[in-house]
Amino acid sequence: MRLIDELNELHDLYLRQIDAAVAADDVALAERLAQAYEDDAVQLMAEREGLTSMLPLTPQSRPASALRRMVDRLRSRVAA
Repeated sequence: MRLIDELNELHDLYLRQIDAAVAADDVALAERLAQAYEDDAVQLMAEREGLTSMLPLTPQSRPASALRRMVDRLRSRVAA
């Protein structure tokens, strides 16, 4: 399977889980899942590209994923 296909499957899996957490009004779980997605996606890419020596990356050194940005927007709405 191509890396992009694996990443798409991973994204879809986490998106369903995050949607379920949001539906259950569990923003904290949604946030943890968004972080887990980012970690798993980076790990998968590093393994497939033979770059595991570059792990772990610090969270501050990488941009937020689309799922992370979605959860951040949700968190700010809930806080308001």
